[in-house]
Amino acid sequence: MTATQTQLTFEQLIPTAPQGRFQGIQRNYTPEDVLRLQGSIPIRYTLAEIGANRLWELLHTEDYINSLGAMTGNQAMQMVRAGLKAIYLSGWQVAADSNVAGAMYPDQSLYPANSGPELCRRINKTFQRADQIHHSEGKNGIHWFAPIVADAEAGFGGPLNSFEIMKAYIEAGAAAVHFEDQLAAEKKCGHLGGKVLIPTAAQIRNLNAARLAADTMGVPTLVVARTDAESATLITSNVDDRDLPFITGERTVEGFYRLKPGSGLAHCIARGLAYAPYADLLWWETSTPNLEEARQFAEAVRSKYPDKLLAYNCSPSFNWKANLDEATIAKFQKELGAMGYKFQFVTLAGFHSLNYSMFELARGYAQNGMAAYSELQEAEFASEVHGYSATRHQREVGTGYFDSVSMAISGGQSSTTAMASSTEAKQFQPIDEYQSTHATIDYNNGHETIHAEVDSAIYHCVREAKALADVDETEFINQVYRCVQHVKASENFHEAHYARIKEAYREIEEFARVDDD
Repeated sequence: MTATQTQLTFEQLIPTAPQGRFQGIQRNYTPEDVLRLQGSIPIRYTLAEIGANRLWELLHTEDYINSLGAMTGNQAMQMVRAGLKAIYLSGWQVAADSNVAGAMYPDQSLYPANSGPELCRRINKTFQRADQIHHSEGKNGIHWFAPIVADAEAGFGGPLNSFEIMKAYIEAGAAAVHFEDQLAAEKKCGHLGGKVLIPTAAQIRNLNAARLAADTMGVPTLVVARTDAESATLITSNVDDRDLPFITGERTVEGFYRLKPGSGLAHCIARGLAYAPYADLLWWETSTPNLEEARQFAEAVRSKYPDKLLAYNCSPSFNWKANLDEATIAKFQKELGAMGYKFQFVTLAGFHSLNYSMFELARGYAQNGMAAYSELQEAEFASEVHGYSATRHQREVGTGYFDSVSMAISGGQSSTTAMASSTEAKQFQPIDEYQSTHATIDYNNGHETIHAEVDSAIYHCVREAKALADVDETEFINQVYRCVQHVKASENFHEAHYARIKEAYREIEEFARVDDD
């Protein structure tokens, strides 16, 4: 080993990591181990690298980051468009409807282990297409590649399996990956019974393996340690002294040891303290949304590790209104954030949103036919003021983008582009025509102005009225009125936008009636 190699640091091996990124992080291996395992050709994992660094920054600059679980790429895309800054990838949802086996499973690690990384890759490919479409249209106002926090369950085995699935998630572009301390062979959803813990030392080996995988790939991927000790009733072994205070000594028919009832929170705290040096975030899975218990865990951990980041599952397995009043629900995440729970998420939001919305559409459709679908479409139109754009589904998935590709290939002479002759182009106005803009209308030869925020489609009509500045108020009002009536009569129009236009028209009318003095 050369002198240069002996001076290696982890910061040198991962030069893109922010300053201080690994402060307080313990590894049970050396930089030389990493160098030996990296291989001879350095490979950059750009999406994982960008995502990890962006997530790290957000966790240190925002009060907290709240996220929803996405089952598909399009769900994740809508989350970003709506303003969420990170995406959660749930193993439960992978099991239910997003695994490569094409089967529906409960959350018991029954699906192929590469399913989660494949969903992660799918989400990032959707982000890439959305970014390409956005950029090709001359827009760059959305950071599409939101960091993905992904579920590695119990590692699908031991340390070597944890090492490999961490690598697979990094290749797919994950920013952070969490590992839970259950026995992989008996893994259950954190809100099911029958959970079996592995010894504290065994989980530390898995966390260490995940960190080693990230280091060998040169990416500062965040390692998230989750404990299920709050509601687990069994543990595989009494080999670790740190677990002994929570074990009864009684054995099950499978040979597992029983855990002491009522010791869950204390056990979580003990495990959280043990995992803290090896993890970037700590997550303890809870049975109810309890702020007082969350505070006890946070204070216990942060008394020893003041800067340790925490994560909290705002689970749909909780009956929220049965546990908390509306005022507490409203402030729940803000209070958690103040305790240090910087990453908060609704694990199964995609599953519940998909199933409920489709059930309601199908129920209405069964009763009312196309009237039900028309209501959905009108709701989509109304949501466009907030940035929604999937009403125009052809544009949303990239038809216009690939028309641009065709035009570039053919030197601008293609006669087979798809979008211009589509029903979408003929029956739906371009999305930009529904985006709000500030229209300045000069009145009385430019000596007075009115600032009215109206749709850009109406803006052009009002510009025509502007040309009549030399006529009297009545003619000015009539011109604007004719414009609004024309747009109302358009087959491309709908009531949500008409309401906004009428409001702008009333402002114009009121201004025009004011005395000159």
